[in-house]
Amino acid sequence: MPKRYSYITVDVFTDRAFAGNPLAVVTDASGLTPEQMQAIAAEFNYSESTFVLPPEDPSHTARVRIFTRQNEIPFAGHPNVGTAFVLGLLAERSGKTIGSPVVFEEGAGLVPVDLTRDTERRVTGATLTAPQPLTVGKTIPAAIVAECVGLEPTAVLTSRHEPISASVGLPFVIAEVADDALGAARPDARAFSDAARRFPLGTGRFSVHLYARPAGRKGQADLRARMFSPLGGTVEDPATGSANGALVALLASLEPAADAALAFNVLQGAEMGRPSLLAVSAEKRGGSIVRVRVGGRCTPVMEGALTV
Repeated sequence: MPKRYSYITVDVFTDRAFAGNPLAVVTDASGLTPEQMQAIAAEFNYSESTFVLPPEDPSHTARVRIFTRQNEIPFAGHPNVGTAFVLGLLAERSGKTIGSPVVFEEGAGLVPVDLTRDTERRVTGATLTAPQPLTVGKTIPAAIVAECVGLEPTAVLTSRHEPISASVGLPFVIAEVADDALGAARPDARAFSDAARRFPLGTGRFSVHLYARPAGRKGQADLRARMFSPLGGTVEDPATGSANGALVALLASLEPAADAALAFNVLQGAEMGRPSLLAVSAEKRGGSIVRVRVGGRCTPVMEGALTV
């Protein structure tokens, strides 16, 4: 017999509806099979959807499974921020309290997420701590990255670092581009396929995260970014917490001092008409990245139920 499953959608990394990165959260997915979860994620057609399950360890908050339109992934940024916000919102409505940080069990490991509140103690967003240390992989020729995103090779800047794969739970190719080139980037699916064959990242997809340093500080943003993953079903993502976490961790690792801390406000999604603002920080101690955090505001948009 069909069963109803409640869901809430939220826009993540924004304080207004119809901006940021949309997320669907199925608040109690008990009884759903992985195949059903995948079908539901495809039906929502967001970059990711999450499914909340009872934790395997009762000291944790929940087990969370994350699905793109095409497959399950072990970790992602905005799904953690948005799911924590939704659980905090539901606790508020029921008059209950929820501990902070919440701790999610995921494929990449345990993900602690701190809830953020306003002066009236209402939940307004969340900040995650990345589940894995920074790992840096192979460098990718600037010409290859430029071809993937439809830019001239000279638009890819290499004075700070070559384009390189980096991960704090999910790998991305990180590349700096000129400020005036970022808005001109256009993904080429064929070039992405060729690059994925030549430089496999081990995920079945080749995701490129571009960033630029604004020539003049633009509003609240220290960095601007765009993320393209056409092979993963997301031509462009309006806000990518896992990619920006890897970016700032990489930049912190390049600091000459053994101990360093970096914090940036990253603007992403503006070119898509869905501006998102991510607060991202990384700490380095004794030459190693010890903590990466990504946070922002969330706005509820829709609620309903699925019949499966």
